[in-house]
Amino acid sequence: MAANELSTLLWRERELLELLMFKLEEEHLLLTTGKSKWLPFATREVEQVLVRLRKVGIERTVESSSVALEWGLPEDATLREIAASSPSETWSEIFTSHLNALTSITAQIADIRDTNLQYLRAATRSTQETLANLQPAAGVYDGQGAPALATSGGHLFDRRF
Repeated sequence: MAANELSTLLWRERELLELLMFKLEEEHLLLTTGKSKWLPFATREVEQVLVRLRKVGIERTVESSSVALEWGLPEDATLREIAASSPSETWSEIFTSHLNALTSITAQIADIRDTNLQYLRAATRSTQETLANLQPAAGVYDGQGAPALATSGGHLFDRRF
């Protein structure tokens, strides 16, 4: 029965979304603790989960079309439409439960993603400001006439010689 396969795929998608949320939380912890050297690893793991999610999403679309056609719906029916017009109360409850869980997890992922983006933008802005301040002061040149960094600190001289 196609409804069974669809439910199984929806469970797999929910698990992958929870794994994605976990990986985004890891990124968040790395960003908030300043452990930026590990960000490429965390980002790679997020990308791997996204690839798996795309694959399951395609499988779910195919299976949803099959269930929709079996239940007399257009093949591009949404999960909400499938749940609403299921032939039994049990399948309606199962698909509604999947829909509610997917909606909730997706909203949580969007929140974490937005928070991480704010941290990344702040870090980028801070880096740009730091780099802008590393420019040599105007009017300071070395012996060959090239711009040089101004020194503001004191100098130590060895007066023994």
